[in-house]
Amino acid sequence: MGRAASLCLASGVLGLLLCVSNQLTAPELTPALERAGVLASLLAVGLMLVAILWTRAVPVAPERVALAGDQGVRLVDGLPEAVRQEIGWGSEMLLTATPAAALLLHWRGRTLLRRGVLAEEAFTPGAICARACSTGKAIGLVNLKLYPGRDEFRGLPEGIPSVIVQPLGADGVLLLAGWSPRCFSRSDEAWLEGWSRKLRTSLEALPASSVSPSAPSAPSAADGTGNSRGRPGC
Repeated sequence: MGRAASLCLASGVLGLLLCVSNQLTAPELTPALERAGVLASLLAVGLMLVAILWTRAVPVAPERVALAGDQGVRLVDGLPEAVRQEIGWGSEMLLTATPAAALLLHWRGRTLLRRGVLAEEAFTPGAICARACSTGKAIGLVNLKLYPGRDEFRGLPEGIPSVIVQPLGADGVLLLAGWSPRCFSRSDEAWLEGWSRKLRTSLEALPASSVSPSAPSAPSAADGTGNSRGRPGC
């Protein structure tokens, strides 16, 4: 509560106490004194209401969850340099400009990218990803522990509190995992959707051999590239 609101509230409380004290100590309650007491009480209560309305509640941001895992990048080999650069700058911007902890790109049955907090388990698209692909709309899971289908996202770091499932047409999904529940804003979702459209155009132009599950990949490293395979699916 600010200083002005505090002063207004204190004035209202003091005025109400003085009004009650005056009524109790008066030798005789005349009609004029009663009317004055009612008006003074209304004025005091009005000041207190003004103080309450003046105060603006500041929401407390949800606490950031401590996630186990190393920070790094795992990107499959065999992609054209233009596509690698597109994936690189876009994923970096999402991880630095939004409250995202990890990002996973799954395209035509293979996980092409893991970035941020890394997980070792393979990612297999499930019912939630399939629904996002079929509708063409992103699905935001603001508090993952409340959803019975959360086992679908084992390919993300354990304990991830929130996830946005952004479809890339019918051929893939882009998963953006947040540090805390309800951490993504509308602008974050809009930015993710815009980049996913641009990324989809680049991925659809790739030859099938570039994203084949049999393509070679470099070993994983904290600041390098590596392989992360998924089963065929959305």
